[in-house]
Amino acid sequence: MYHYEKPDNLVELLETGVAKYPRNDLFGTKNVQGTYEWVTYEEVGRRVDNLRGGLAQLGVGKDDAVGIIANNRTEWAIAAFATYGLGARFIPMYEAELESTWRYIIEDSFIKVLLVSKPEIYERVRDFPRDIKNLDKVFLIEGDGENSMAALEKLGEDHPVDSVHPDPNDIAVLIYTSGTTGNPKGVLLSHGNFTSNAMAGYHLYQDDLDEDGRSLSILPWAHAYGQTAELYNYTQFGGSIAFIESIPTLADDMKVARPTFIMAVPRVFNKIYDAIWTKMDEEGGLVKKLFVMSVEAARDKRELADKGRTSLITNIKCKIADKLVFQKIRDQFGGRLHGATTGSATMNKDIANFFWDIGVPVFDCYGLTETSPAVTMSYFSAHKVGSVGKTLENIKVVIDKSVVEEGSDDGEIIVYGPNVMHGYHNQPEATEKVMTDDGGFRTGDRGRLDEDGYLYITGRIKEQYKLANGKYVFPSTLEEDIKLIRYVENAMVYGDGRDYNICLVVPDFLVLDKYAQEHNLPTEREELVKREEIRELIFGEIVTTLKGKYGGYEIPKKLLFLTEDFTVENGMLTQTMKPKRHVVLEKYKDKIEELYT
Repeated sequence: MYHYEKPDNLVELLETGVAKYPRNDLFGTKNVQGTYEWVTYEEVGRRVDNLRGGLAQLGVGKDDAVGIIANNRTEWAIAAFATYGLGARFIPMYEAELESTWRYIIEDSFIKVLLVSKPEIYERVRDFPRDIKNLDKVFLIEGDGENSMAALEKLGEDHPVDSVHPDPNDIAVLIYTSGTTGNPKGVLLSHGNFTSNAMAGYHLYQDDLDEDGRSLSILPWAHAYGQTAELYNYTQFGGSIAFIESIPTLADDMKVARPTFIMAVPRVFNKIYDAIWTKMDEEGGLVKKLFVMSVEAARDKRELADKGRTSLITNIKCKIADKLVFQKIRDQFGGRLHGATTGSATMNKDIANFFWDIGVPVFDCYGLTETSPAVTMSYFSAHKVGSVGKTLENIKVVIDKSVVEEGSDDGEIIVYGPNVMHGYHNQPEATEKVMTDDGGFRTGDRGRLDEDGYLYITGRIKEQYKLANGKYVFPSTLEEDIKLIRYVENAMVYGDGRDYNICLVVPDFLVLDKYAQEHNLPTEREELVKREEIRELIFGEIVTTLKGKYGGYEIPKKLLFLTEDFTVENGMLTQTMKPKRHVVLEKYKDKIEELYT
């Protein structure tokens, strides 16, 4: 058992924040006027107390389960902390989810009380208590009346109960994994798992995170990354969190909320990078020339610094570039953004270097739901582009080479520490499969440690396969690079046991539509992907992007163009934006076979 530093439970973590920073803004929500309205720590604490009392009146107690179907919002946090204060378990679910998945999670986790965000979701689940024995009541957040969250809070205000401070080993949350190969598994995460991980991350960044710090909430709290890195992390030092209105409004939300630090995934920065270059291409002329000169000067300064050298002329160029070009880009982020962390995949080196050069360093991190989630992090005083950083305090990584091919310099990553889950809910066999006898968690990821202790991710053991020539392929790394191409929205590589790889490609039709108009081509999706010049354009971009970085055997030889994207709604995409490979392969198996004929 591990010794957990105080506060060692999420109830105490919030109550400490409320006591220390009562007047500080905590959550900001964008209104119809396009500005943010804020609630303070004190106001949130009061609502948590009220909802805790309301839930207690419904009979919710230790180890009972309260569920929520909602995107990030003030009420999400209130419901979570109110649940923790009764010693109960909180089970978050996504709004954009299959109804069958909601039902499965509610039944599997024994949810007793369910809160949902919108009337349209309420209508879909209101009869669940009739069919699901363990579910007693459903409450609506955006509503009034006896079945509203507001009514439940009023009930608690009239019947207050004191909070309990759970043991650090008590289960706080069940987070259901994406389920790429079947039903999702409920990951049992304790109070100590979360608090130790939030504190470990904060200790690396505490010189840059204080009560003036602000995050723009992009990552879903239904996933461990968003919960730990943002919700629990910011609460402990008095920071504030602004909710994005939507992904399409992200650029405007940045300017209005003016975050100081954000948590995201590489895809967000890839899109921003592509948008910046697209705008420069459209501007052309002197504007683009100045931009390119600025980027080149910043790159030269970085490369000289890596060699321990400097150049007066280059430094002067960079000062001019920063004032005339880079500051304008930073202003688009709100003018206060001084860093970001990213997970789920390693950032492309060129894109990572670009953001560092313009003054917005992006730090790669690594973790999984089962590790609460952070295992390694890069930070200001310790980073190497291409790595995912060093292990956090009290966490150890071991590389097991016995499960990979002989002679490899990498192996399976095994994690030890106070952040490791307590197992999978109701699945002892699945738990036993991933846990070592001495308490380590087998991640299923391949990686290597360099001489300085930096971790590099090299693939996913469950996803790797062999071509007919015996060569191993790690499709996810290929896919990440293919998705960097401006004409590609999504991609999935396949070739298990085959002579060569193929790639299922979902084009970015917004980009292609513009290309089609400029070249007098049809804009209908079905017609567009049949055009030979479009197919050759995208295939050529893929080969150019991958050539030199991957072996010739890894580069797809043929493409299957799709007009329907992989989405959660059609069952082909997980909530963490990974393709459900078995579902995609089953749907397109006939067309895939044609490519190998």
